[in-house]
Parts: sequence; structure tokens; C-alpha cells
Amino acid sequence: MPRVTRGFKARRRRNKVLKMAKGYRGGKHRLFRTATEAVDRALCYAYRDRRTRKREFRRLWITRIGAAAKMNGTSYSRLMGGLRKAGVELDRKVLSNLAIVDPHAFAEVVKTAGNHSA
Repeated sequence: MPRVTRGFKARRRRNKVLKMAKGYRGGKHRLFRTATEAVDRALCYAYRDRRTRKREFRRLWITRIGAAAKMNGTSYSRLMGGLRKAGVELDRKVLSNLAIVDPHAFAEVVKTAGNHSA
């Protein structure tokens, strides 16, 4: 049986990993073994953090809405409960953006929620 060197396939596989490791410090972007470890770890973090990002943004929006609600004399939970009863279907991302960009419109939303929370 003839000996197979795997030259082309192996080089292509190594170059793919080294291309993904571009920008890493030290030998991690030059040496295949350390680059493989670094890239594998980075891919694990990327997969995990794509899910974490959604949670973190929701927390940020809730914090912003809560702060804006306090400035308008109500609490976050009263605001959200009032909006639900009023049938206002604005999500937290939109409410957060509204609180930052247009505080007067957010105050109107709070007023609408306040009318229905009682």
C-alpha cells in the first residue's frame, strides 16, 4: 500500500485554523498547536456568549426602563403591569429606547399605564 502524506488536506486544515487565529498575541497566531487551542476556546466562548448576550441586553433594558419609570413617579413592575392591562404591546427594547431618545413620549406611556394600573 502506498504511503499517503496528506500534504494538501493537512495544510488546508492548518491554514484554516491559523486564519481564524489572526490577531491573537504571541505564538497563538503563528504556532499551529497553540493556535488550535486558542481558536477552540474562542469558538466555545462565542457559542456561549451568543446566548448570554440576549440575557444581558434584557437586563440592561429593564434597568433603563426602571430608572426612567422612577423619574416619572412609578416603579418598573407597576409600569409593566399597567401597560399589560392597557393592551400596549411595546417590548422592553422599544421602551428603553423611547426612555432615552424621547422622554416626553415615555412620560405619556407611563401616564397610559398609570390610568390602567388602578
